[in-house]
Amino acid sequence: MTATDPALTALSQGWCALSLLHGKIEARIERALQCGHGLSVREYSLLDVLSRQHNGPGGHLQMKQVADAVVLSQSATTRLVTRLEDRGLLTRYLCDTDRRGIYTDVTEAGLTLLAEARPTNDTALRAALDEAARNPELAPLVRTVEALKVPAQAVGSA
Repeated sequence: MTATDPALTALSQGWCALSLLHGKIEARIERALQCGHGLSVREYSLLDVLSRQHNGPGGHLQMKQVADAVVLSQSATTRLVTRLEDRGLLTRYLCDTDRRGIYTDVTEAGLTLLAEARPTNDTALRAALDEAARNPELAPLVRTVEALKVPAQAVGSA
């Protein structure tokens, strides 16, 4: 294969379209969350992922799993957790069965803020997808996103 191979060119164009769609969606949601709730997309995502944890076997995520779910490095995730902990939205504590393990849970204040922010996130997402659907290059990707039926707990678990 060469750099001018049509298959590579099509692949590259597809990736550019996907990247553009992601950027448009993230920018729209970022503006809405910041303006309405003082949250970044990453902060919202972290609160959302952690709010889905439960007590019992396999109920809490390790920091690497959290980092994978919010698509950040472990060090960036730790800094993000610290910022939200400083705001009283998260709390950390040692695992009962493994003193090396640290769990992170969403506080009541964090759950309240997440519940308030969720409709803003969903509305901004819908608006971004509707706008992108009017672009012929992005419309097929929007249809694909809309057709996905991925359970929330499956996101980030791969």
